[in-house]
Amino acid sequence: MSDRALSGVRVLDLTNYIAGPYCTKLLADFGAEVIKVERPRHGDGLRTLGPFPRDIPDPEKSGLFLYLNTNKRGITLDLGSPRGREVFMDLVRQCDILVESFEPRVMAGWGLDYEHLLRANPKLVMTSISNFGQTGPYRDYRATEIVLYALGGLMYISGSYDREPVKHGLTQGQYLAGTFAAVATMAALRGARIAGSGSYIDVSIMEAVQSAMLGQTSYYSGMGAVERRQGKIGSVLGEVMPAQDGYIVPMLIGPWDNFVTFMDIPELGDPKFATPAGRTTHASELKELLLSNFRGRSKHELFQAGQEWRYSFGIVQDSADLAACPHLNSRGYFIEADSVRMPGAPFKMGETPWSLRQPAPHLGEHNDEIFHGLLKMPVADVQALKDARVL
Repeated sequence: MSDRALSGVRVLDLTNYIAGPYCTKLLADFGAEVIKVERPRHGDGLRTLGPFPRDIPDPEKSGLFLYLNTNKRGITLDLGSPRGREVFMDLVRQCDILVESFEPRVMAGWGLDYEHLLRANPKLVMTSISNFGQTGPYRDYRATEIVLYALGGLMYISGSYDREPVKHGLTQGQYLAGTFAAVATMAALRGARIAGSGSYIDVSIMEAVQSAMLGQTSYYSGMGAVERRQGKIGSVLGEVMPAQDGYIVPMLIGPWDNFVTFMDIPELGDPKFATPAGRTTHASELKELLLSNFRGRSKHELFQAGQEWRYSFGIVQDSADLAACPHLNSRGYFIEADSVRMPGAPFKMGETPWSLRQPAPHLGEHNDEIFHGLLKMPVADVQALKDARVL
């Protein structure tokens, strides 16, 4: 048995920025041979985004690009030129999977829609990742992460009800869509190998965000009610609260009298706090009692003490906390590539584990290897493509 789950699978990667590259990263990190195709001279737009070492922009040193493109080989190819498309079709014939994340009109505009590609490779699995999907009235609308969060509904339930909706940090919708795309792609590849014919996958980032709203969607469907954001005063246990050196999330699961003993705050034994309804009614008083205790104790002390008593306490960890986290480090979660510390395997597979085989490619790093080696193109032909700025 191969030591890599996806050994023997070849992927053509026409993705940019985050959602698409994360999909192909998952495939590459578990053994697939991924060939990343970038625009000559410019490359993936993600190369222009930081963080950069010492905050100096460098297209070869974007931390985000380096993370999302490990284990891939990189080539340049101008798909806007007829000769570039001819070479691209030769690559399509050599691959099992094609993943792209252009706007829906782009591939068809180049004459590279799925029906055309399927004639060259009848077993091809093609995955398209876009903001709103390949069909529908929003298909060609433009969007950013916050726009997709808003339209997908997740923003409406995020934040406090007395304020405007807020978005979760960073680009979680992109990573969720990339994960869905990777799972769907592998399921389609399995089906293609059984049926002997290819398959097309349409991934909408907006729909990926909306999928996280299952409970709220069902709530509205069954009751006709729209779930709102949490009010300012509610269940105190579960709120984020300040400790001496950071923030703690105290959770109560179990009898209240045990919690009173654990906290060693006699006032918590007042009967008005004994029931969930009472704790909600007197939430302000309860919060002040807890804060008076938490502010004098470190977040790690509170976390460990709470867990020892079997309460689901948690620390709000920042980047420094995560880097030093004893649990993550004991599991070997972080890895280093190109002198950048980054997350490793998102899940563990015993017999065919995740592995870091090579860092992210420099722009066009593997042109000769792919065009000479894989496509068997003569040296003179490859040089002619370079001279014509097709590569």
